[in-house]
Formats: sequence, C-alpha cells, structure tokens
Amino acid sequence: IDNDLGATDQTFGFDTAIQIATDALDRIRDTADSHDRVMLVEVMGRNAGWIALHAGIAGGADAILLPEIPYRAQVVAEMIQRRRSAGKNYSVIVVAEGATPYGGEVSQLEARLGEMPRLMGAAHRVAAQLDDYLHEASMRVTVLGHIQRGGSPTTFDRVLATRYGVMAAQLVHEEQFGKMVALRNGEIVAVDLKEAVTAPKLVDPSSQIVSQAREIGICFGE
Repeated sequence: IDNDLGATDQTFGFDTAIQIATDALDRIRDTADSHDRVMLVEVMGRNAGWIALHAGIAGGADAILLPEIPYRAQVVAEMIQRRRSAGKNYSVIVVAEGATPYGGEVSQLEARLGEMPRLMGAAHRVAAQLDDYLHEASMRVTVLGHIQRGGSPTTFDRVLATRYGVMAAQLVHEEQFGKMVALRNGEIVAVDLKEAVTAPKLVDPSSQIVSQAREIGICFGE
C-alpha cells in the first residue's frame, strides 16, 4: 500500500489506503476545530511518504512530515503559532511512520534476530518535540496503523487489480516468467522483476506535487 514499488506508476492497495486515511483526516479535522487542538495523525510509510502526501493534501492537513524530507520541529511549531495568530486555533499534522527529524534517526523498536526493525512512535515523538515550543498547546496523537490495510477496496483498486490479474494470467500462459505486471501511462505492461526491485519509488522533494502542496500553504517542516 506504500506505493513504493519501482517500475509501476501505482501499486494496487494504495488508492484504498489513502481513501481510508483521508476519511479519518476529515473526522479528525472536525474534532481538532471544535476543541482547539493540535492533532497528529500517523500513517504508514516506512521509507516512502506517498500515503502521507496524498492523504494529507486531500484531507486538508496543515503540515505533512515525510521520510524524504527531514523536518525541524521548530518550523512546524512556528506554523502552528502563525495559525493561532490568524485566529485558527487548531492544526492537523500528518506524520509518516518513517518521518525523521533533521539530523536525527527514524523512530523504531529494536528488532529481534532476523526481523526487520518495527517503526513506532513517529507522531508521539513529533508531539513531544512540539511541546518544547508550545507548552500550552493541547495535542493529541492518532495512529491509524493497520486499518489502512483492510476494508473494502476502492473502485480504482478493484479495476487495477483485475487488470493486473488478467495480464499476469496471460504472461503465465505465454510462459513469460520473471516478470511483474505494472501500470504505465494508463496501460498494463510487463516489466522485468530486476527492474521492479532495483530501487524503491520515493517522493521527490522537488516534484510538482510537493511544490503545489507548498503553494497552498502545507508545511513540510523544512
């Protein structure tokens, strides 16, 4: 669901995940507004911040913290203070689980032998850092966690997965192995597995979508 697989424009499950996260943000923004609170919402995204970026834009987040853009808590705190000065006494901050402070490391639990380290506590860490600058602020953290992986898929994901399945069956029938089905420019194509796993697809801090998010006032903690 992280949409971080190389060689394809979009992975199946991503659209559903951002819809779930966006729905949650819509509800959280309402309670943030009514209770004058700073709400931090942690979403999945170990190395790639696609879920945080898309859900944050769609859900009207005031700040989005991504693994690809190291953040400074002071910059986020200043954004919150500017909103208060403008009469907006609440803020919604979307935090990818792999978000990292400038000069720091990702927040994670120690791994058992042979296991991948579990990321945990990114949003709680941001809240603690903000508290150093906003002592009087009422902050709450919501970790969406595994609900992003479940539920009914969106129409887009249903169609995409069906198209992937048809192409995969065709490849097996033609004995074209070592391939991955991918979406490119609206078409389903076959790509070499090596190409697919060579490098993850990460958010480019200089990409158009990030620039457009900045233009509408979203803070990335830079």
